[in-house]
Amino acid sequence: MRHEHENTVFGRPTRRWQRASARLALVAMALGSVACATPAELRKLQNRVTDLERGGAGGNNAGTNRVADVASEVEGLQRSIAALDGRLEVMERQVEIALEEARSARFEANLAPTPPVPGGEGEGEAAAEPVSGDVQAYRDAYAKWREGDNAACVDLFGKFLQTYPASDHAGDATYWLADCYFKQGNYSAAVLRYDDVARQYPTGNKAADALYRQGEALLRMGHGTAAGNAFEKVVRDYPESARAKEAKRQLELLGAG
Repeated sequence: MRHEHENTVFGRPTRRWQRASARLALVAMALGSVACATPAELRKLQNRVTDLERGGAGGNNAGTNRVADVASEVEGLQRSIAALDGRLEVMERQVEIALEEARSARFEANLAPTPPVPGGEGEGEAAAEPVSGDVQAYRDAYAKWREGDNAACVDLFGKFLQTYPASDHAGDATYWLADCYFKQGNYSAAVLRYDDVARQYPTGNKAADALYRQGEALLRMGHGTAAGNAFEKVVRDYPESARAKEAKRQLELLGAG
């Protein structure tokens, strides 16, 4: 006759119990990687797992009840984490939109014509400051980007880069062109254009953004390793950029996967 309890055999955990303990340990590790779970909650859960692995005194019913208690606790934490993660995603998206609007407003302010000097010639009339061909072409293309007209955005920014490859706005134009490709779902074209920004304008204001978005496009294409390389380059080459923190988070998620 086998003297085997529910949880132990001669003081050693059964295979079933080992598998259950392993699953609980994995849950604890997963919870530990989520900022929403407090250290106190995690320590409590880990202590419960340790107690269960020891087999515990009190017989089969006690062990079964304790397993049920821990399972219930894990499910409750998972529900709380899922709810908090959902709210976090919404907040991050709102921040991203706000940052993009701020960048756009700053850019448009730099492109805006100089208003007439009060009391000077031209006061009360529309600004007559001459606009160069490349600036006007850039404004036209950028207006389509703001409208969300991705097809026109791709067309106009593409023509801009062909006509004015040496323009001071060529780097930004390449970035917005890549962004329009991304929004169209043409991720391979987006990856190439983002790469152009990072390689040709490494000191420009869009270099870190371009590398990060390139990583996002590669993820959409299923190239996790290549995406990780792009995120690592953001962290390594642009550690002070706003994208560096986001890139680290992406690397953590890729590592967890």
